[in-house]
Amino acid sequence: MKRVLLKPVFEAFDYVMDHYYPSGLEEMASRSDTYAVISIQDTHTEGFGFVFRKNRCCRDVLTLYFDDIIMPVETAVLFDADMAGSIIRFIDRNRDCDTLLIHCYAGQSRSRAVAAFAVKMLGGDSSAYFETGSPNMYVYDLLMKTYEDMKVSLYS
Repeated sequence: MKRVLLKPVFEAFDYVMDHYYPSGLEEMASRSDTYAVISIQDTHTEGFGFVFRKNRCCRDVLTLYFDDIIMPVETAVLFDADMAGSIIRFIDRNRDCDTLLIHCYAGQSRSRAVAAFAVKMLGGDSSAYFETGSPNMYVYDLLMKTYEDMKVSLYS
């Protein structure tokens, strides 16, 4: 992966639409890079009303439903180790994409944690994600722990 993009939901949608073109007018697309999407959606509304799908440029999509919380709350869904494992396997199998696009509603907490983790997993420096915002540390820490637990099975 050449880059990890962190976006709020509406900017993620705009990024995807930059790859669209009418039939026969491919030159009208402003972007042609390949990308994979990690879409983090809210549970109280049962999502944002749309889901991303694979296409010519979008090579893969992982949609997860969990809320921006750090401990169990009766009416919300807490991020868990199964979701963390799904993210780790998704990043690993999409390393050949140009871009990893990660979004949640605001692009500030849940997706920021996932983006910081993705950059770290891919061997980069994720410090900017912590300096310029507030990642959900529960999500980040669980991703790091799960990754440590999975390394042997991923790379053997």
